[in-house]
Amino acid sequence: MTLIALAALVPLLPLLGAAAGLLLGRRAPGFVRPLAVMPTAVAFVLAVVTAARQGTGAPTDGAHRLTVTGSVPIDLSLHLDGFSVLIAVLVGLVATCVQLYSVSYLRDDPRYPSYAALVSLFTSAMLLVVYSGDLVVLLVGWEVMGICSYFLVGHYWETETARAASIKAFLVTKLGDVPFLIGVFALATDAHTFRISGILGAATHGQLHHPTVVALLLLAGVAGKSAQFPLHTWLPDAMAGPTPVSALIHAATMVAAGIYLVARLLPVFTASAAALAVLAAMAAVTMVGSALAALAQDDIKRVLAYSTIGQLGYMAGALAVGDRDAAVFHLLSHGAFKALLFLGAGVVIHAAGTNSLTAMSRMGSLGKRVPDAMWTMGLALAALAALPPLSGFFSKESVLRAAEHASSGDTAHVPSAVGWTVLVAGLAAAVLTAGYATRLFLLAFGGSGPGAPDHGRQPIAMTSVLWVLAVPTLAFGGLTYRELPDWFGGAPLGPTLLTSVLGTGLALVGVLITYGAWSASTATRKNVPVGAVVTADPDAEPALVEAEAIATHQAIYGDIAAADDPGDPGRLLLGPLHPLAAHGFRLDAVYSALFVRPVLAAANLVRFLDREVIETYVRGAGGTPRLLGAAVRKAQTGNVQTYLSALLAGAVVLAVLVAVGG
Repeated sequence: MTLIALAALVPLLPLLGAAAGLLLGRRAPGFVRPLAVMPTAVAFVLAVVTAARQGTGAPTDGAHRLTVTGSVPIDLSLHLDGFSVLIAVLVGLVATCVQLYSVSYLRDDPRYPSYAALVSLFTSAMLLVVYSGDLVVLLVGWEVMGICSYFLVGHYWETETARAASIKAFLVTKLGDVPFLIGVFALATDAHTFRISGILGAATHGQLHHPTVVALLLLAGVAGKSAQFPLHTWLPDAMAGPTPVSALIHAATMVAAGIYLVARLLPVFTASAAALAVLAAMAAVTMVGSALAALAQDDIKRVLAYSTIGQLGYMAGALAVGDRDAAVFHLLSHGAFKALLFLGAGVVIHAAGTNSLTAMSRMGSLGKRVPDAMWTMGLALAALAALPPLSGFFSKESVLRAAEHASSGDTAHVPSAVGWTVLVAGLAAAVLTAGYATRLFLLAFGGSGPGAPDHGRQPIAMTSVLWVLAVPTLAFGGLTYRELPDWFGGAPLGPTLLTSVLGTGLALVGVLITYGAWSASTATRKNVPVGAVVTADPDAEPALVEAEAIATHQAIYGDIAAADDPGDPGRLLLGPLHPLAAHGFRLDAVYSALFVRPVLAAANLVRFLDREVIETYVRGAGGTPRLLGAAVRKAQTGNVQTYLSALLAGAVVLAVLVAVGG
């Protein structure tokens, strides 16, 4: 079998599994779980085989002309290089782990068949995006991921939170997709092809007529899909979906699609210094702002959501300084440890057993009850904080190294100010990231909350997946940073002394300060009021616990659980900034005031004009003929005597008029 044919099977198998799952889910429920797990697992194996066969060799391309458009043709094209095949392996690994995890997590969920099918369809779409060599085909996968995300985030559609979150995620990402689509067509018009290889050739030879406009249009879609400022507000709310969905969509796959696209089309962006400056500013604000917001959240999943936003900001920063290799290295590393964190959060939800939507201040000490989650999440949080020798250290240091190199003015086409912007923001975010990672671990596994009944068990399908993902979290960076440049064909990715000392030192400062704040605040932490925590059935399945949590969270704690708790170390560290950061700097309120309310006001004005002005004329135009018709109808009585009387009266009137006139 040729390499292209083998690669084509990778997205095809999950697609077939999704179709079979939807068709047989209700008719043959015994096949649901095998159809959920097996196609994705086999696709993962084939992705590994594809990566091994592709190796560090020259890129492999295969294309089939789909249709003759009369202008720019559209090809079903696959492009395999070291960069794409490794990301496909990551997608396959995370998707397989999520499907295995979901077998236990949603065991009693009546909508599990449709859930599993949507996860498979989403996996297929992301793999299509990764392997695609044509922008139109890539767009198909891009949009299928968006609609799958809508359905999966709204899985618990009975709750207002889930319904609102799914709609918000869909609309905000579509807001970015509109200019993105325009940018794709403008790019193809300049390059005379949708093939990515042809576009890169045109960009390299300066044949793009409007590189700045095209790059900025594309960045709008990237900001929406990869949750970058200012279109990042949908991601924290998307935590209303099941936790495995968060691990799949919001850790390694959908939110990485925008970063992946910029990496594939990087010469288009480096052709415009203005576009790089915008990307750097967007990344800097995202890194620092999301880290501050994460430090103020009490919901464990919202902390991880803001963390994802910030780490994507690091990747965007690496791309802004022109280093695709560093961005992809961090994408691969982050995908593994962030999926581990979200799946570990699911185990914590099950163990906490409260309907406070994983409010960390209400959890109590869970370390002894879920040791698997504690140890694996501890590793992942250390990787998130970029502590050596974990994978996050090597990948984040590659980003800082690239920024430091660009700040010295040694990177072609990248202004030194862009490098300084990314470097300073990255170092500031390093302190904050270590701080909120430490805070999460201390509150979840060493907190003083009231706790919950011990369930006495954690499903093996859930805990075993954590240890599988712990392996790349622990070893990926150290074992691969020397070999990855051969796969990517770029510069070395190893850490340098300057950025290593600065990054690690600042991370340790963040850890120590947060630990000190936690120790100081432990004695003053408020106890939960009587009746504020409602414990779940000890035998309840984790997904049911989470569904109940989502439904009751806002009613019990408001939008931000324990945001006003003076014993929270995050509050102690942020001081007066805490309430603002806890609500995401109230960007939703700002957007509501700037955009939503004016649009609603304009809609109300249009409705008033339509009903009170236009409809008045319409009713008048219809009423006048009606009145005339009624008058004529009354004259046509069918009575001969009436007609003769009228005729006689008319004759008399005419005679009088003639006489008077004479």
